[in-house]
Amino acid sequence: MNYNKRSTVDSSLWTNSNSFSMNSDWYIINNIDQIDSPALAVYPERVKENIKILKGFVDDVTRLRPHVKTHKSSEISKMLMDAGIKKFKCATIAEAEMLAIADAPDVLLAYQPVGPKAVRLAALIKKYPSTKFSCLIDNLLAANHISEVAEKSNLTINAFIDVNVGMNRTGIVPEQSLKLFEDVQSLKGINIIGLHAYDGQLRDPDFAVRKKQCDEGYAKVETLHQEIKDKFSKDLLIVAGGTPSFSIHAKRKEIDCSPGTYIYWDKNYSQTLTEQPFLFAALVITRVISKPDDETITVDLGHKSIASENPLPNRVTFLNAPDLQPVGHSEEHLVLKAGKGNNFKVGDVLYGLPYHICPTVALHDRVQVIEDHFATSTWTTLARNRVITI
Repeated sequence: MNYNKRSTVDSSLWTNSNSFSMNSDWYIINNIDQIDSPALAVYPERVKENIKILKGFVDDVTRLRPHVKTHKSSEISKMLMDAGIKKFKCATIAEAEMLAIADAPDVLLAYQPVGPKAVRLAALIKKYPSTKFSCLIDNLLAANHISEVAEKSNLTINAFIDVNVGMNRTGIVPEQSLKLFEDVQSLKGINIIGLHAYDGQLRDPDFAVRKKQCDEGYAKVETLHQEIKDKFSKDLLIVAGGTPSFSIHAKRKEIDCSPGTYIYWDKNYSQTLTEQPFLFAALVITRVISKPDDETITVDLGHKSIASENPLPNRVTFLNAPDLQPVGHSEEHLVLKAGKGNNFKVGDVLYGLPYHICPTVALHDRVQVIEDHFATSTWTTLARNRVITI
């Protein structure tokens, strides 16, 4: 792979991260007998390396607004702030409050607060005045609701227009966004400060194809941005992309970039986004609990412990047993084909690389911190909760 032709990332970071990957036993935990399974293990030195790689993609660290949905952790949020990253994106009120507790200066709730969520957002803004909060809107009905809540709370709530650039999940199409901006100008208590465009649908492993699709979608955002600037003399902020398009948007000097999965990385993105050299930094720990027959083993890694939205076998790959094939999955068990004559024993430990790390983290209320091959402490996955205090 000719990495340097695909990204602006500092080549020295690629060399350094590659040296991390060459250490084939990096994941082994010497005091594994002290960790009950299933568990989620996090390797902070590899997290720090991923933060370095992240910063190497951009010309200015102030353009980074990473999403915290993957780690949901105060400890990692503070690591990011120690690295000079001051702006964040999140998806829930709990994630926003976790960031405020960690003293994050700028938090975008990348979600449109509907119903009681708008009231919670207003309460959050009042409780944590040192954090600048904002949210998304994509329709006038929701904007009116946010305006009413803000007025009752004696607040002005900052908002980004959520522009649909092909994800077709939320957002308003670019062609209708100018009208929404105009309509919201008459509302009290709500102030549009930016445009938000998430293109998570771009998953083509061919970088050239992904870049072409990304550029086409972003061109519409640029047009909208200029129209608003020309008509209203307002220069809006732009937050664009997630992990799949990060290496593309990172080159646009006028926008904030919002990758999230980079912090732990996973099997899916490592196969798809080969131009991004992030390290695996979180694994699931599981044990063999049964051998139903001479070619099958069962481990304690059920639906409750690893993301299961993808069809088998795309759930997990075991670093110390890559040939194992998942064939059955239920709430508390994962059944694996190990081949006849296998040497697995009840009690054997397996180190699993999740196919999708983000929802896997949400299944664990705490993570085991692994330093120099030893479990040294635990971190609480604070924003896994639906409610922290608000």
